[in-house]
Amino acid sequence: MSAAVSHPAVPLRPTPDPVREWEAWCAERRRAVTSATGNLALVETRWLPAGQLPDPAAERAGQPATVTVTTVERTDLVTGEPERGLRFWDADAPAIRAFVHTEVFPYDPAWVLDATYTPVAGARKIAFEHIRDNGGTRDLVVPGDIRLTVDGRDYTLNAFDDDGVLLLVFGDPTNGQSTYGAGRFLFVDRTGEDTVRLDFNRAFVPPCGFSDQYNCPMPPRQNRFHLPVAAGEKRPVFRGGVPAQH
Repeated sequence: MSAAVSHPAVPLRPTPDPVREWEAWCAERRRAVTSATGNLALVETRWLPAGQLPDPAAERAGQPATVTVTTVERTDLVTGEPERGLRFWDADAPAIRAFVHTEVFPYDPAWVLDATYTPVAGARKIAFEHIRDNGGTRDLVVPGDIRLTVDGRDYTLNAFDDDGVLLLVFGDPTNGQSTYGAGRFLFVDRTGEDTVRLDFNRAFVPPCGFSDQYNCPMPPRQNRFHLPVAAGEKRPVFRGGVPAQH
């Protein structure tokens, strides 16, 4: 007599494996920063005179096949008028060739934190200092407040709207020691109408940690933790030291 085989009516879902998912995230981060238009590939950001429109096709002419040219825009800190520019990306950039890996802390489930989220009516803006603005600030839309308690201390964090996703720019005592000196970034997951999750295992080095051609926002005072956040990316490692446009 053959043995009966039982099949469930609904296939069982595999149990989530947070460590494996985090390892996949680390692999995707490496792919992204080393891609043809990834953070390591940015070799020049060229701002144009006022009123001049960028022509990426013309600038692309005569460049090596590895080069891509795109446009970028920002607001002039003094006049408030739009500034337009060009970005040059090289898939064979020295930084890509010298890149070894990005150091990371071991995965730690204790750094997966749930928090409350309170939307703010209207387009509230908060001033963020940017690394290449010599102390100047740029106003970024912060659509709500994130409240949580870490190590017995209450925080109200400000994450700005990055194309519809909340992006937290934060600092902690590891900056300049084991992690990138200017702070780190973290995308915030919306888990409910008034809740969010901050998985600091996925905190990452900002673009300016890979190329000095970026102008990254820096952590405001309210986004600075009092204890070391020993989770996420630390800083990139290069052969022979840090190359130009690192």
